[in-house]
Amino acid sequence: MVDIRLASEIPLFDIVADSVEPKNLVTPGSLITKETGFMRGHGTYMQDDCLYSSVAGVVERVNQLISVRPLKSRYHGEIGDVVIGRVTEVSQKRWKLDTNARLDSVLLLQSVNLPGGELRRRSAEDELAMRQYLKEGDLVSAEVQNIFNDGALSLHTRSMKYGKLSQGCLVKVSPSLIRRQKTHFHNLPAGASIIMGNNGFIWICPTLHEDAAGGFVQNLETVPHADRQAIGRLRNCVAALAQCKMMIYDTSIMHAYDASITLGCEIKDLLLPDKIAEVALMVRKQFEMEKE
Repeated sequence: MVDIRLASEIPLFDIVADSVEPKNLVTPGSLITKETGFMRGHGTYMQDDCLYSSVAGVVERVNQLISVRPLKSRYHGEIGDVVIGRVTEVSQKRWKLDTNARLDSVLLLQSVNLPGGELRRRSAEDELAMRQYLKEGDLVSAEVQNIFNDGALSLHTRSMKYGKLSQGCLVKVSPSLIRRQKTHFHNLPAGASIIMGNNGFIWICPTLHEDAAGGFVQNLETVPHADRQAIGRLRNCVAALAQCKMMIYDTSIMHAYDASITLGCEIKDLLLPDKIAEVALMVRKQFEMEKE
């Protein structure tokens, strides 16, 4: 299906909470500088002794190094990032996870908590039981522990807040829309918990309670109807914010949630173009009121 409409008829999804346009924004082929003495970084190329941008993004300069950070790209991990990944392969003493990065991330057997939080060396029996802990298709929350030379991420789940995820909804957005915070685990007043992975994967589930199972036990009890409605509404609010290219964090999500309640939007109608614009406008007004 091809969408053929006039530009004036296409809904605008450019309402951003921070109305200030980023400085040094460039597009492919834009001239960055004619001066010499600069080092060419990622996202740039030289032509006729001038430095040009090869991607759309923001120009960054560190001393004499000039690079362009793309506005939309695969996830580039940093140590300490909270990520959500899906197990793609179980191999010798490690799991491979899809974390929206250029390469699959690695979760070593020695980097996970054993069931019950038991502290001991990993044995051959633990290696044989790896599929009982995590198997292909399982969703996992983890933290970036290290970055290998080839750029692949090494993860760990040694904290009790990390581990296998169940009974929830996964939303995928651009990693550039996730705001970095001190904590990415939130129990929202809406009656649900949310884990915002720096890699653009967001997990929404019933309110989380810590357990001592080492992160491998799944709670498969029936989720109450009210919780499912809250999760569905939060999911569509996150998707609406992503379509409007608005930064996604706990405050913006709750503003969108409250706006959808105030407007009387049905959960299924939240992704209609006119409803998205109304919710985004109310969120923007709320941020402007808070600034005043």
